[in-house]
Amino acid sequence: MKSYIVGNWKMNFSVGESSVYLHKLLQKLPRHRNLEIVVAPSLVALQPLSLQTDRKKIRLAAQTANPHDFGAYTGAVSCTQLRGIVDYCIIGHSERRQLFHETDKDVRATVAAALRNQITPILCIGETETERTFGETHDVLRDQLLGGLSEVSTEDLSKVVIAYEPVWAISTTTDARLAAPDDISEVAGFIRQILRESYGKTIATSLPILYGGSVNPSNAGAYLTVPDVNGLLVGSASLIADQFVEIVEIAKRVQD
Repeated sequence: MKSYIVGNWKMNFSVGESSVYLHKLLQKLPRHRNLEIVVAPSLVALQPLSLQTDRKKIRLAAQTANPHDFGAYTGAVSCTQLRGIVDYCIIGHSERRQLFHETDKDVRATVAAALRNQITPILCIGETETERTFGETHDVLRDQLLGGLSEVSTEDLSKVVIAYEPVWAISTTTDARLAAPDDISEVAGFIRQILRESYGKTIATSLPILYGGSVNPSNAGAYLTVPDVNGLLVGSASLIADQFVEIVEIAKRVQD
């Protein structure tokens, strides 16, 4: 199965800085077979970077999108407008759910919109510290996973990427702490179980599951060797070229 390293730049870098940084990454990163390198710049940088990047080395992702294809939605950008510019779209990230109040309905509609516009959705799911403390992790993940996929046709299910990103482990979260590989393994196995029960063995074994949450070069190797984990969603470390390149190199060694 293909492995993924996805860098989420969030609201960092100007257009010019994004271009310079992407150029640096393109110089440092060789082409990797069966290892997909994806970066998600801010919206304003996507179009110029789409003309600059070598898609055999690095592909682009949007950090979010509006579920409607067009219409009177001031300030919004649709998957229809992003089509041809990006190959991926991060959907349902915890910051979008919490800070921008995106609902499960918004998430599933955006997943469907990405697919009908030939964009691969990276569906993010994850529990908060409170939900984890009260033993609600499995319920939350089941609802977010099945809810996010509820409008996806059977033939399109294989085009989805799942990202498990526990809110309590994200480095920008107050009192964030690292998730243990054993905890991630248990959750990844649970996600596979839900997929198997709902969609069958083929989908359960073929859908990539990424892990995100304070990923850096020191822990990337441990996370990449967790059973059922097929890659990483990287936040802060993706903003530092040497760290991001090192994570990619670690992924390549693990894959080999």
